[in-house]
Amino acid sequence: MSYLDNILFAILLAIGFGYFYINVKKIIRNINLGAAINRKDNAKARWENMAMIALGQSKMVKKPVAGVLHIIVYVGFVIINIELLEIIIDGLFGTHRVFAFLGTLYNVLIASFEILALLVLVAVFTFWIRRNIIKLQRFSSTDLKGSPERDANYILYFEVVLMVLFLLMNASDLHLQNIPGGFSHFIKAGSFPISQFIEPLFNGMSNELVMLLTEIFWWLHITGILIFMNYLYFSKHLHILLAFPNTYFANLNPQGQFDNLESVTKEVKMMMDPNADPFAAAPVNENEVPGKFGASDVQDLNWVQLLNAYTCTECGRCTSSCPANITGKKLSPRKIMMDTRDRLEEVGRNIDANKGIFVPDNKSLLNDYITPEELWACTSCNACVEECPVNISPLSIIMDMRRYLVMEQSAAPMPINAMMSNIENNGAPWQYNQQDRLNWKNE
Repeated sequence: MSYLDNILFAILLAIGFGYFYINVKKIIRNINLGAAINRKDNAKARWENMAMIALGQSKMVKKPVAGVLHIIVYVGFVIINIELLEIIIDGLFGTHRVFAFLGTLYNVLIASFEILALLVLVAVFTFWIRRNIIKLQRFSSTDLKGSPERDANYILYFEVVLMVLFLLMNASDLHLQNIPGGFSHFIKAGSFPISQFIEPLFNGMSNELVMLLTEIFWWLHITGILIFMNYLYFSKHLHILLAFPNTYFANLNPQGQFDNLESVTKEVKMMMDPNADPFAAAPVNENEVPGKFGASDVQDLNWVQLLNAYTCTECGRCTSSCPANITGKKLSPRKIMMDTRDRLEEVGRNIDANKGIFVPDNKSLLNDYITPEELWACTSCNACVEECPVNISPLSIIMDMRRYLVMEQSAAPMPINAMMSNIENNGAPWQYNQQDRLNWKNE
């Protein structure tokens, strides 16, 4: 490569990684809009969680076909991009296969990359058939229509193009390596178990033309990687990056254990204590605005819930296991997460447009994105949480929004209101006189 090529490559890298950095800052800013929550406890268990679930893909293989295919794509994506380091060094300094000095190890690495590239193509093709030909039910729901459906296919096409370019680049490189007496800077390096079968395509072409094609494949491959990297921000595949922090900061408590509001707990304890000062719960500052119970918009959720929204893979395992959804109710846990992310992005754009300040837009997550009907359809069984391959909890968002409906708007469904009235008046969920509560034992 000439010095001009090196300079152009450096500019391309600066643009690609610069735009990626800007998007990462936006994600961090948006996640930090959420309320504070302590997830720094039990670091050992959290590291184990991340290692088993994010790195080890332990929950993916519960569905063996999809799990194994996903592991192939995942491992292929991670390992093949080790090759990206060599591409960057070669592009910046005009070298050719700079790691060739590793000898046998280098041959093993390149051979492994090629085999993985082929396996990735097979896996991606299978994913495409499952999604577009077989049309599995969890990929055919109405909440995936439109841009989410297109996005899933765009990712598959991206991966096919990147793998094909990688193999074509190696095949043309191998062709030039095999020219008797050598050609230009193409030294013999690497082992090519897959691209050796593509190499005959270049027979009969002039060496200069093959060299030109090699450079074209090289430039398209690295440009494609940079485009794909920046497309992650707009895609469900953001979980490639966020699955690790998401599993680390996941809730470690038993799934059936719900949190209590500290302010309510404090007030109840005071009511139970005959010696308590009844004015102790009053705010010190009379002008202080009381905190909101529950959540009606994304800013009311905690930052881990917002991280969950960005991490959602849209795989639909949560929705396919949801008993409410299975019985025809409107609830889809996947839609809850997608709606939360969409609203969070909308709030982020509002902040960007108003120089870092959120200007009320008369919209909210509740009603404009998620309806009370969806929230009250939930049975709080935790099936969605158990099924999620990256430890997302749609239920925590549902419960916080329900809490808002009940405690801020008194908008619970009639049966729940009747139950709470009975508990208040009769000390039990049933409409019995307190004196009659034990009559059942005489029957």
